[in-house]
Amino acid sequence: MKKHNFSAGPCILPKSVMEQASEAILNFDEGLSLLEISHRSKPFVDVMEKARALALELLGLEGKGYKALFLQGGASLQFLMVALNLLEKRAGYLNTGTWSDKAIKEARIYDDIYEVGSSKSANFNYIPKGYDIPEDYDYFHCTSNNTIFGTQMKHFPDSPIPMVCDMSSDIFSRQLDFSKFDLIYAGAQKNMGPAGTTLVVVKEDILGKVSRKIPSMMDYKVHINKGSMFNTPPVFAVYVSMLTLEWLKDLGGIAAIEEENEKKARVMYSEIDLNPLFKGYAVKEDRSTMNATFTLENENLKETFDAMWKEAGINGLNGHRSVGGYRASMYNALSLDSVKALVEVMSELERKA
Repeated sequence: MKKHNFSAGPCILPKSVMEQASEAILNFDEGLSLLEISHRSKPFVDVMEKARALALELLGLEGKGYKALFLQGGASLQFLMVALNLLEKRAGYLNTGTWSDKAIKEARIYDDIYEVGSSKSANFNYIPKGYDIPEDYDYFHCTSNNTIFGTQMKHFPDSPIPMVCDMSSDIFSRQLDFSKFDLIYAGAQKNMGPAGTTLVVVKEDILGKVSRKIPSMMDYKVHINKGSMFNTPPVFAVYVSMLTLEWLKDLGGIAAIEEENEKKARVMYSEIDLNPLFKGYAVKEDRSTMNATFTLENENLKETFDAMWKEAGINGLNGHRSVGGYRASMYNALSLDSVKALVEVMSELERKA
C-alpha cells in the first residue's frame, strides 16, 4: 500500500530519484557501487561540481559572487561556523523557534548576540514584525521556516548588514530574491536529499574579515578553495541531492514547485479552517507552506483520528512535543494526492463525530 509520508524529516524524495539512487548503489561506475568508488575519482568529482552548479542555478545566483558547498555536521554545525567566520563583535538574531534559539546559543560562545525580535513568549506561533537591525552589527541571522511550530517568514527585511538565513526546511520551495542573502545554509534532509550533507551558499566577499584564527575544517574559505572536497565528502547524500536538484530543474525549477506547494497548502489549511474539529496552531498570516501544525479541539477524538489516518496509509503526522497535536509536512516531493488523502480522513472524522 502506498504510504503518504508527512514526516518532518528526513523528507519524502521523488520516486525517480529513489530509483536512480538505488541503481547507483549497485552500479555507478563500470561495475563499482557509488558507495565504494573513490571520492577523488572523476565520476564523483563531476557529481560534486554538478550539484554545486545546480544549487546556484536554481537559486538564480550564478555569476553573482556566490559559492555553493556541500558540508557535513548538519545545520547545527552551521550555527557555530557562521559565528566563527563572520562574528567579530556583535550580531543580531531573529528568534522564531527552536532552531534559531539553538543558533543563538552557539553564537554566544564567541561574542555578544542580540535578539532583534522574538516570539518565544507565545511559544513561537508567529513571526515577529517591526524590528530594527543595527547597522553596526556584523550580520543579521534569521530562520526562514520553522518546522516545529509551522511558521514561515513571508517577507525578509532589507538588511543594512550581511543577512544569514537558515533555510533548512523550505530551501528550493518558493521564489525569493536570494541575492538579498549573503549566506544561506540548509540541511539536505527536508527538500533536497537524505540526511548527511548540508548546503551552504555564501557570498565570497563577506569572508576573511574576522581577527580570530579559524580551524581548517570550520573555515568556509578552505572549503571553497578545495571545491567542497577538503575532506571526504558524504558521497551518497551529495549524489542524491544532485539527482533531486536535476528533478527540480526538469520540473520547471522553483517557480513550478512553488505553484504546486501553494496548491497543497491551500487544500490543507482550508480543511483545518473549515472543519470545526481542528484548530491551526500558527497565526494565519505566518503559516508555513511546508509544515501545517494543528490540534484537535476535542482530545477525546484522538484515538479515533489516529487509527483512521494510520489505516489510510498516512505516516509521520504526529506533532512535535513542543506543540502537540499534528504536523503535516508538505515538502516538494509530496504529491497533492497525499494531501487530499489526509483531508479526506479529516472530513470523514467530522462526518462520524
